[in-house]
Order: sequence, then C-alpha cells, then structure tokens
Amino acid sequence: MPDTIPADSVGLVTPQVAQFDDPLTLSCGQTLPNYQLVYETYGELNADASNAILICHALSGNHHAAGYHTMEDRKPGWWDSAIGPGKPIDTNTFFVISLNNLGGCNGSTGPTTINPATGKAWGAAFPFVTVEDWVESQARLADRFGIKTFAAIVGGSLGGMQALEWSVRYPDRLKAAAIIASAPKLSTQNIAFNEVARQSIRRDPAFFDGHYLDNESVPENGLGLARMLGHITYLSDDSMGNKFGRQMRHDEYQYNYEIEFEVESYLRYQGEAFSRRFDANTYMLMTKALDYFDPAARERGDLAKVLKQAQCEFLLVSFTTDWRFSPARSEEIVDALIRSGKHVTYTKIDSIEGHDAFLFPIPRYMAALRGFLGRIAKRLPPKETV
Repeated sequence: MPDTIPADSVGLVTPQVAQFDDPLTLSCGQTLPNYQLVYETYGELNADASNAILICHALSGNHHAAGYHTMEDRKPGWWDSAIGPGKPIDTNTFFVISLNNLGGCNGSTGPTTINPATGKAWGAAFPFVTVEDWVESQARLADRFGIKTFAAIVGGSLGGMQALEWSVRYPDRLKAAAIIASAPKLSTQNIAFNEVARQSIRRDPAFFDGHYLDNESVPENGLGLARMLGHITYLSDDSMGNKFGRQMRHDEYQYNYEIEFEVESYLRYQGEAFSRRFDANTYMLMTKALDYFDPAARERGDLAKVLKQAQCEFLLVSFTTDWRFSPARSEEIVDALIRSGKHVTYTKIDSIEGHDAFLFPIPRYMAALRGFLGRIAKRLPPKETV
C-alpha cells in the first residue's frame, strides 16, 4: 500500500457478512436452507436510500472492489480505479455495494464453506447456481439496507450479464444499468473454452470428482491450466505482443520443454498464483453460470421482447480488441434495446488490452462511465445520510 492513503481512495474497508435464514430455491431445483453473503460498502446511504449502486463482479472477482483491507496491502480492490471520491463511481455521491456471489470462494456460501447438513465443506455437493440466482440473492441483500431501487447496477463481463438480468427480473428496482464488455449469451466458442477449462480441472488426479478437500488435496495443475487458458482469451494479440513479444530467457534455443519464452513464464506464474487463491469447484460453477445465461430463450430467442420489461436507461461499453466478448456482442444488446424502445447509450472504446480492458482506467471509458452516472446523480435528492 502507498505510505499514505490516496485522497481519491475509499481508504480502509472491512468486509461484512449478511446471514440469510430464509430458504433460497435455485434455478437447478435445489434449495439452500440458509446462506451468507460477504460484501463491502463504500460511501454513505442517503435518507431515502436512492443513491445506491450495486457492483456485480466477473468470473473470478469478489467483494473487494475498492480500497484497502490493511495498511500493509500492496494492491487495492480490483476496481479501485473506478470507485472512490471524485472517481467515475463517486462515493461522495453514491453508496456502493460490492458482494461475493453465492458459490464464490471468498466468504459467501459456496463449495468451500460448511454444509450444515454434513458439518463438512460443501465441495462438489454444492448446487449449481445461475445469474438468476445471484440476482435474487442480491435483491435480498438490498432489502436488508432498505434499498427499494438502485440508482444504478454496474458490471463487466459476467457482471454485465447480472446487470442485464436485473433490468428484466426486477425492472422497477433500478434506474440505470451499465453493461460493460458483456454479451446477451455466450457464443459457441466461449462455451467451448469453458469446457476445456473444466476438463483441465476434472482430469487432474487431485480433483477426486470435486471431493479434493475431503482428500486433503488441491487440483493445482488442472486449475492452473484452466487459468492459463482463460488468461490468454482475456488478453489481445497486441497486448501480449507489446508485453512479451518473442523475448527469451536465453540467447539460443534450448531444445527442451522448460521455459524459454517470457510469455511462457508469465502464464505459468498466473496459473500457479490463481490455483493458490481460488477454488476449483467455484471455477467450475462460475463457468457453468456463464454457459447457462440466455434471457432471450424465455421468448424463443427474441431479446428485444424480453427487454420490453426493462424500465431503466442503459450504458453499453465494448472494447475494440476484446475477442472474448467482442463489440458485436454488446451491439446485439444495443440493437435489441433500440427495437424495444429503451434509452441506451453505447460507446466502443479503442484499446489494446482485450477483454481485460474493462478493468483498466482507459480515459475515454472512464469518461463515458462518469458522464452516464453523473446524469443519474443529478436526479438524486440533496444528500442527507441516515
């Protein structure tokens, strides 16, 4: 962490836990008798609870979106560049909630938490969860705060899918939705990438059909390979070329299978680091939630018909070098919103960062988000904190 907390940081934050004892019936048909959600908040809720923004995380994200947990932290939350005083998601104006979704491995109920029926970690027995389930649990968390309507719901990638689902599942509970580097459903190619990642995990001998915790084991190799594959798809050819090129460890080819190119070293490091901090069963669940999301299927593939229910205004953002969730996928949502008569702003950002661009403070991108939320802020009543 810097020697002093930056003036535009939310500062030191402490994760909170919300315990829910009302059963939650999931899309898969199973029911969680009780569960907990870990979350963080930034800023202050106003008197009528109208200034709240919900941040929805992507596949490997979590509740720690901004600020620092301790003075010794070297890195702030994953979207600290966008959330804070004076930043696009301005905590001088908005009350921001960021949570770890059900099935996660950062404190919310999921495969690594205790199954009350067995007294052991859920592991592979944890039920499948969907974007619809996450939105339902998020709505229940909002109820705890007395938030009837969010000023905005914002998410990138899988988070954008959650924002889209909010707009049709609870159309009267949000004023605006920012859907960034996302898609109305996964392409066949993306489903294929997810399946290769899952097979990498499942074929690791240490996976034990998902019961690795009971066997005091971790499928590090499989999870690491899954992350390596995913990481390649999150970057662009330009960004990888600029960062690594064909840089080598040695002056000459070594004619072996050890690390020779710097990009190999980078990918191995990313895979190994990820396998130490993330849970394999959670990765499997999250990728399946991605695969299953397809709101247009409710109306025989007619997304515009589904979006007729939406009442909020929309911001769609795409990035030119994002080939995992290409601009064409965002434009599918934009076109459907226009056909359904909704208010939508769309911007395509030039970038070299690929899909990961949504995590970077690219000036034009930040300006678009700031302008969109700034219009929402002007409609809020004078700030009186509760």
